[in-house]
Amino acid sequence: MAQFFSLHPEQPQARLIKQAAEIMKDGGLVAFPTDSAYALGGVTGDSALLARIRRIRGVDERHHFTLLCRDLSEIATYARVDNAQYRLLKAVTPGPYTFILEGTKELPRRLLHPKRKTIGLRIPDHPVVAALLEALGEPVLTSTLLLPDEEWPLSDAEEIRERLEKEVDLVIEAGGCPAQATTVIDLTSGAPELVREGLGSLTPFGL
Repeated sequence: MAQFFSLHPEQPQARLIKQAAEIMKDGGLVAFPTDSAYALGGVTGDSALLARIRRIRGVDERHHFTLLCRDLSEIATYARVDNAQYRLLKAVTPGPYTFILEGTKELPRRLLHPKRKTIGLRIPDHPVVAALLEALGEPVLTSTLLLPDEEWPLSDAEEIRERLEKEVDLVIEAGGCPAQATTVIDLTSGAPELVREGLGSLTPFGL
């Protein structure tokens, strides 16, 4: 049975953030709101967590997972970022964008796309997620909470608890959440390429 935390959307309670971080550190899978849709997430080093997310999402090993990072320096630890890419990332983060980049050796191979060796990275603009990342002291491995055969991601905490109470360890509620995924931009080929149009504007990328 999943636990359920109600957090203040702007000033999340430190006690509950600490408990949520401890659940993640113990291998727990958490559903939490972001500046786009809800996400499923946990710590990066847990291989069982990958299997749980894939089962819920109905995706295979070619699915791009996303690392939620605190800042650009953390992104640069886990992905190869050249000067042009860095300037672009600096201009649009934090925000509802996921960027496909080539992963570094800091990441376990199982987290990378099996052929391209890429990973999704993003810096969310949400006080609850920022507090959670700070409490963990490391990125969170995530995937949009989009269930198989459904068009839109889940965005209501009560519905998530009802539908996934036996699949996740914690559901975090923190007010309203958009029912729309991030815009995904592939930066591996030089010029930005649109992978998925979502909440973030395409204007900064000339698309």
